[in-house]
Amino acid sequence: MPYRAPVSDFQFIFDHVVDLEQVTKTDLFAEASRDVTDAILIEAGKLCEEVMAPVQRNGDLHPAVLENGVVRSSPGFSEAYQQIAEGGWVGMSADVEHGGMGLPITVTTAVNEMMSAACLSLQLNPLLTMGQIEALEHHASDEMKALYLPKLISGEWNGTMNLTEPHAGTDVGALSSKAEPNGDGTYAVTGQKIFISWGDSDMNTNTCHLVLARLPDGAAGTRGISLFMVPKFIPDENGNPGVANTLKVVSLEHKMGLHGSPTAVMQFDGAKGWLVGEEHKGMAAMFTMMNNARLGVGVQGIGAAEGAYQQAVSYAMDRKQSKTPVGDGAGTIVDHADVRRMLATMKAEVFAARAISLACAASIDLARATGDADHQARAALLTPIAKAYGTDTGINVSSMGIQVHGGMGFIEETGAAQYLRDVRVTAIYEGTNGIQAMDLVARKMMDGGEAAFRLSEEIETAAEAARGSLPELAEDVWGAAEDLRETTEWMVAQDMNDRFAGAVPYLRGFALALGAHFHLKAAVAEGADGPRTALARFFIKRILPEHNALFAHAREGAEGLYALSPEDLVA
Repeated sequence: MPYRAPVSDFQFIFDHVVDLEQVTKTDLFAEASRDVTDAILIEAGKLCEEVMAPVQRNGDLHPAVLENGVVRSSPGFSEAYQQIAEGGWVGMSADVEHGGMGLPITVTTAVNEMMSAACLSLQLNPLLTMGQIEALEHHASDEMKALYLPKLISGEWNGTMNLTEPHAGTDVGALSSKAEPNGDGTYAVTGQKIFISWGDSDMNTNTCHLVLARLPDGAAGTRGISLFMVPKFIPDENGNPGVANTLKVVSLEHKMGLHGSPTAVMQFDGAKGWLVGEEHKGMAAMFTMMNNARLGVGVQGIGAAEGAYQQAVSYAMDRKQSKTPVGDGAGTIVDHADVRRMLATMKAEVFAARAISLACAASIDLARATGDADHQARAALLTPIAKAYGTDTGINVSSMGIQVHGGMGFIEETGAAQYLRDVRVTAIYEGTNGIQAMDLVARKMMDGGEAAFRLSEEIETAAEAARGSLPELAEDVWGAAEDLRETTEWMVAQDMNDRFAGAVPYLRGFALALGAHFHLKAAVAEGADGPRTALARFFIKRILPEHNALFAHAREGAEGLYALSPEDLVA
């Protein structure tokens, strides 16, 4: 089924749910007018529908391969990527000084979602480059910016991030990669990195690796790690790819999904690198790339969910099976109550996750444009929620899409299973969703929960305002916000391991309260008993009630988990 970009949904959310206008009223983003934003969404939608979506299955059926030390991309990927690059889509939010568009992250987030729905394997290439651009803008020297940023922004070169090693995953501080000074301002970087997405490509003329490594005087743990730019080809005096650096792709991983995206094992053998930022401050620099990348990965989940939903609803509208239970129905399985339940669940959760991600992006933009501490705290709080809920939604909706297809969903020719296989890793990379939940209840609550309390109060205030038009729905949302506030109070009063024990259900309960809030705002804005109000009623009455069980789980603490010894857990 052809992918259809949900441009009108983004426009509605921008106007009525996350209020993009407050972003574009700032001096920094004043040029991102409604006309400009609409034109960008429409053109990006065409790119996704006409260029990227047609190569989606190629990536799954004809994976990237390593041949004679060169990675060969899936059929059609290179041509599609060139249109992405030539359209300026890689540098949408990059600084105009080096060739970027300077657009709000909120707009880029919408475009990234559409690209993810169209072809997730291909979208991962520019997403990583966007993250590297941001890290260099914040931490690189002026000389490095002048050399690398124009090439990255134009899409000629692509960027990667190299953190993980075979023995050092979430515990990045355990890495063994080292960097020795060469005496001329460069460093010899040695070590092996794994899980490097788009670690090499025949679509870009150079691949620029940001690599975490330890200097000889670097302390143990994360405090002693530095960040280095290590390009595949060392730029010559004119800034063009010159001699090959001493690095290579050892192998490509054989994966459950994302077959079109090469995931490399990278070997660096005294490769020439340049320090990015200060010595021993590499994690801070890398986190600049990782934080917005976490939002980007959450959006990948939402994009996969949108693609899976579109395919499922198309199939349900066409598939005839059994006698229809409604007289004026479509005469296909979409008339059956359980199929209708699945499709409504898919659509409602996609909207909730999309609104959360765009609200997070808007907070990032406002924090950057104003420097306001409240916007910064809100953006920080929403990031792990957007990442975890967005990717969980991608997995759950893609799985449900297979179920809608019935037996045909298990048959690869339909393409329904690809969405689930491709999206499954998004709950793992850029920090597992468990890590996101732990971050939410730990680092993001170092303020005593103040940012979370402000958000729950915002939900309550909006629900109070909606009592006149939608009293029943408003009451349910108000109650969920109150439960969120009480559970947050419980969380901040506990020791850290008790918080961690309930972190995952707490994050999902938080996301459901937020999702209900945004659904209610959409229903109020619609101003009638239309489809958005019906969808809001479905989410608030049938999905939101899960928050009661989730918050009860969250408040149980850690003791019950440790009542089962490791031996008890062995089958």
